[in-house]
Amino acid sequence: MAKYSEQFKLMVVREYQEGYLGYDMLAKKHCMTNSSPIKRWVKLYEKFGIEGLKRIRQKKVYSVQFKL
Repeated sequence: MAKYSEQFKLMVVREYQEGYLGYDMLAKKHCMTNSSPIKRWVKLYEKFGIEGLKRIRQKKVYSVQFKL
C-alpha cells in the first residue's frame, strides 16, 4: 500500500503551486519528516501531469523466450 494517496499528493502539489508555502513549510504542515517527496511530486507533476503522481501497480511479466 502506498504511503501517500494520489489525492494527497495532488493537494500538496497544488498548495505549493499557489505559492504561499515552500517545500519545508508544506512538509511541516502535513507532518512529513522531510520535504524531498514534495519536491519529487512537484517535478513529476510539472513533467507528466496527474499521471506522474500515480503509482505503477503492475508488475511486468516476461516470457522465457524473451528472458533468454
